[in-house]
Amino acid sequence: QVQLLESGGGLVQAGGSLRLSCAASGSSFTSINVMGWYRQAPGKQRELVAVITSSMRPNYADSVKGRFTISRDNAKNTVYLQMNSLKAEDTAVYYCNAQISNGIEWRDYWGQGTQVTVSS
Repeated sequence: QVQLLESGGGLVQAGGSLRLSCAASGSSFTSINVMGWYRQAPGKQRELVAVITSSMRPNYADSVKGRFTISRDNAKNTVYLQMNSLKAEDTAVYYCNAQISNGIEWRDYWGQGTQVTVSS
């Protein structure tokens, strides 16, 4: 099976930066299509933050455009989220997501979530 292992969350002051990483590993996949980040704040629905295709085309939620940058290293099966100019409203659990194929079918995989807390 596939695992998505996240790192980089933590506590940061407003205006600061964090960089999240998510590496896909396992023996059951052959290719990764879209990778991305979602977040869920207390009392709110999970929302898309940013996604990036295998050809490096990114898309962002309006709330993070100009502040966050998503990138990926296909050789390392890793997606990153550089978060700058963080705001208190960015506080949430951030989840890595990847659409992965085993050569037959596509499935969505999720990381365990990493807490990002922005103090104001």
